[in-house]
Amino acid sequence: MNFVERRWVLMRGFQILNDPFLNRGTAFTEDERRQYGLIGLLPPRVKTIDEQAAEMYALYQSKGSLIEKRHFLMEIFNHNRTLFFNLMVRHIDEFMPIVYDPVIAEAIERYNERFMQPQDAAYLTVDDPDTIEQRLQNAADQRDIRLIVVTDAEGILGIGDWGVNGVDIAVGKLMVYTAAAGIDPQQVLPVVIDAGTDNQQLLADDEYLGMRHQRLSGEAYFAYIDRFVAAVEKLFPKSLLHFEDFGRGTAAQILDKYQDRILTFNDDIQGTGVIALAGVLGALNISGQSIAEQRFLTFGAGTAGMGIVKMLYNELIKQGMSPKEAKQHFYLVDHQGLLFEDTPGLTPKQQAFVRSRDEFADAGELTDLPAIIKAVQPTVMIGTSTVHNAFTEAAIKEMAKHADRPIVFPISNPTEKIEATPADLIKWTNGKALVATGIPSATVAYQGIDYQISQANNALIYPGVGFGALAVNARIINDEMLAAAAHALGGLVDVKAPGAPVLPPVSQLTAFSKQVAIAVAQSAIDQGLAQTDLSAEQAVAAMHWQPEYQPFDQLLANYRK
Repeated sequence: MNFVERRWVLMRGFQILNDPFLNRGTAFTEDERRQYGLIGLLPPRVKTIDEQAAEMYALYQSKGSLIEKRHFLMEIFNHNRTLFFNLMVRHIDEFMPIVYDPVIAEAIERYNERFMQPQDAAYLTVDDPDTIEQRLQNAADQRDIRLIVVTDAEGILGIGDWGVNGVDIAVGKLMVYTAAAGIDPQQVLPVVIDAGTDNQQLLADDEYLGMRHQRLSGEAYFAYIDRFVAAVEKLFPKSLLHFEDFGRGTAAQILDKYQDRILTFNDDIQGTGVIALAGVLGALNISGQSIAEQRFLTFGAGTAGMGIVKMLYNELIKQGMSPKEAKQHFYLVDHQGLLFEDTPGLTPKQQAFVRSRDEFADAGELTDLPAIIKAVQPTVMIGTSTVHNAFTEAAIKEMAKHADRPIVFPISNPTEKIEATPADLIKWTNGKALVATGIPSATVAYQGIDYQISQANNALIYPGVGFGALAVNARIINDEMLAAAAHALGGLVDVKAPGAPVLPPVSQLTAFSKQVAIAVAQSAIDQGLAQTDLSAEQAVAAMHWQPEYQPFDQLLANYRK
């Protein structure tokens, strides 16, 4: 073997060990080490993935703070994707809050100081629109991309505008897609669009890694989005384009423009709507009531809140109500109070559901929540306001006067943004409230009953929705498919158990994501939107990726195809 041949073998070995999609560290067999230039690059012992997972989990447990635990897991992710997802599937209930919400909020806020690797993300900038395709191609690196999560980070969780730091939300969402539903991590691409930032803290930070100017807006912004979507269609024609944490003034416009044209999904609008509907259906299974009997108060009528209203409204229509009758079941509350037809600054989505002042003798006084609840008498109240402790004792006790089993979902996140704690909600309603939160919440013990608090987190729904659509090559994701997902998830609760949750627990995420995926795939097939000869079950099974080491020659044969 001459020098060039020896150098190629060595380069190949190093390249494998530094490629997270190929690397398996000490799990390479002796034959693999000899065949692929790895002799001498690893210690002699060969370990199984079970041994590696046990070793890494023990190290994970030794970490002190939650952010340090996340940093350690990201190190594994950066070096060995198969091992990372093997670990995450084993410990999904424990890892979800670490790699995703709520710890991801701190990771985003501290992104500049902790940046080490780009994690195979594509960094786009509105200052250089002519390189969109080049940037996407470089990040994809010839991989067969089927799923893209893109953010411009204007509305991250409940913490707002975080510029380029928001790339972590795209990375985290894709982690959940793979762990929950089983999409091959080689086939995903996180994307951040750096449109600038209006966060003065970032603009004044010498360590900030993004563009230092105010956010692009208006026609120029939407023209850039057009170019981005066109590039995705050209480069990755079989992909699902998932929009995440876009701003209140842009998210709905983008979804409205593209949802009937390409396979796309907006988690903040559609995902939040689906999970809320699923939770309401689960709660009603427990209470024995019908959705037609409910009066809905949405506290926080922004992007997420209006997505919830739309899904609940569609369900009422599906149950046989006329549009006019269905709209009478909704009350929108924002920072101004109850929203009326003449409230200044209404968005187009809000205008369709506002009330007339003539309905109330004291309309001018309906600016605080207890007064609104007394006037409206809602049976379902969902909070997406990011106003901590907005659901006061007075407000909840007023609601309990008019509802036998009040359904209360304070789903704002992260933790410091939640509208009320589950323990307070259970106590203030004498155990009658049916509760779900947007963050992980502990079981509440009250008067001899353990109340299990569901996490109404979009992570329970979007992996199955996206995976089901991809599995059957659906042309679009429509309201019928989303409703199928909500019913699949909402029907999994144990209605007879005292203190039963309204949604299944995160610990069962992989199992019920499969059921959601099959329901979505079947809906696409039934509507003639699928492009497959397989059944829904077959299509979902065929696409599912397992986090196990497959024969290395087989892995290489399928790599970057």
